[in-house]
Amino acid sequence: MALLQPRRKTRGVRVGDLELGSEHPVRVQTMTKGETSDVHATFDEIIGLEATGCELVRVSVPSMKQAEALGEIKKRISIPLVADIHFSAPLALEAIAQGVDKVRINPGNIGRPDEVERVVKAAKNAGVAMRIGVNSGSIRPRKGLSVKDMEEDLVELCVKEALRHVEILEGQKFYDTVISIKAHTIDLTVEANRRLAQECDYPIHLGVTHAGSLLPATVKSSAAFSLLLTEGIGDTIRLSITGDNRDEVKIGHMLLEHLGLRQKGFDVYACPSCGRAEVDLIGLNAKVEEATKGLTYPCRVAVMGCIVNGPGEAADADVSISAGRGFGFIYRGEKMIKKVQEADLVSELRAEIDAWIAERQAGETV
Repeated sequence: MALLQPRRKTRGVRVGDLELGSEHPVRVQTMTKGETSDVHATFDEIIGLEATGCELVRVSVPSMKQAEALGEIKKRISIPLVADIHFSAPLALEAIAQGVDKVRINPGNIGRPDEVERVVKAAKNAGVAMRIGVNSGSIRPRKGLSVKDMEEDLVELCVKEALRHVEILEGQKFYDTVISIKAHTIDLTVEANRRLAQECDYPIHLGVTHAGSLLPATVKSSAAFSLLLTEGIGDTIRLSITGDNRDEVKIGHMLLEHLGLRQKGFDVYACPSCGRAEVDLIGLNAKVEEATKGLTYPCRVAVMGCIVNGPGEAADADVSISAGRGFGFIYRGEKMIKKVQEADLVSELRAEIDAWIAERQAGETV
């Protein structure tokens, strides 16, 4: 049985040189962590994200100081730039004037109707897309600094709020819109996006908000994204990690690859090790990962700590090691290539990987 259901049909939305929507790959994005007005630092951060595979990047724009830096940042980077705007039509107008590719904004709370109209007109004239962003935490009613009890179903409230903003844009004949509904919990994230998908044909951006540090954020986001993406819902994703945003990008790509939504790149996997292992498998796997860092050509490499079960468990790999006490065997698929001493396992494996990749690349050019 196929894992993936057909992608939900959406309209296409152009963001810079990228197209978002069901006819295009699910895109991986993230957000910078630093001070946007520091152009050099922001540029350095984005270049690092580009190298990791980030396909579009969002930056915070809390004041005019940040908005006025966007044009210079935009000139220096290769991927689309998204301005994150809250409650301010002047900031949105300046971001558009600076040449950003998309603004994250909620038209229902950026100002008077005439200000909204000016922003929408500017975006339309400049070919700038908009992302409507609804956060389950921010839409709860408040009294002063306290959050009030609410009777309305939160899923229904999130969807209703998103569609309210959509209606404002559609009223001005603006349709280059991406929508996101984010929540802290998996169940709310999944159910709200399921309902949203039934109500419109705009591309959907997936995210689990304030998901925590690397491990909890990866688990929560992967669980929510997998449920939705396998149902065909989701056109761009961002993992929110309290930590290195390059990890957000790496994990996002890895998730899409393992769901079959992206071609798999270079992949090292290993058995968990157990009492049968006669080698430091955890250390060996770490050395293999270090020795193959930077390889991107699609190749599956298995590191196994058992010469009894290892060959069978790694038979689907392109190249593998099955290690024993003081030695190991290197395989290509099901075929054993050579027996090597433990001290040479990593270097011999890397040489075999290089040879395997070179052969495939040579075949592609014939």
